[in-house]
Amino acid sequence: MKVKGIVSEEKVTLPQIREVLLGVESQRIAAEKEMSYEFRRSIEHANQLAKTTPEKSASLVQALLKLEKMKPEIAYRIANVMPRTRDELRAIYAKERFTLVPEELDAILEIVSSHF
Repeated sequence: MKVKGIVSEEKVTLPQIREVLLGVESQRIAAEKEMSYEFRRSIEHANQLAKTTPEKSASLVQALLKLEKMKPEIAYRIANVMPRTRDELRAIYAKERFTLVPEELDAILEIVSSHF
């Protein structure tokens, strides 16, 4: 199947992608269609890395966006990785031009831990 153009574009978290892929997989199984190698690998990847439910990941992104130094790209990256330590969180912020103080890091980690 060739894609001719982008209809719409939006940011989604890995658990949300997993839910969509599983829905497409069930449709293909019901229709007895063959699944491509790339599609099966995508499902496997999403199953291994999705650490929470789609609803919790969406609420985590909304909670993170309320913070002062939070960009949407970083909020979605945090929701996908679900960091547990300051070092993991610092790695996500490594490309940014600013650094977070330990109190800000702890506030983010507290929000993440409440959405596990």
